[in-house]
Amino acid sequence: PYVTQVTANAPGPFVAASDYLKVLPDSIDRWLPRGVQVLGTDGFGRSESRATLRDFFEVDARFIALGTLNALMRDKQLQPEAVEQAIKDLEIDPEKPDPAIS
Repeated sequence: PYVTQVTANAPGPFVAASDYLKVLPDSIDRWLPRGVQVLGTDGFGRSESRATLRDFFEVDARFIALGTLNALMRDKQLQPEAVEQAIKDLEIDPEKPDPAIS
């Protein structure tokens, strides 16, 4: 597939964020050279605006940055302390309920 060709030598983690279902970016995962960190809304109707939707479902810029840092940590390219610091700096509540089940 074309996506395999263009990502074959791509460095770093793959992170996909969508205002739609996670299944959309997940659908190309098997053709990537390594796994992808997927962020998606898996629903609508719970928010009065796109910004609120992205915050609720954790797909705004803060969560994309955190997802990327988390993927780098899993690949042993970053220390866990850097991810913990990002959570504080980005003002992300680690106790926030999972939006997929709340």
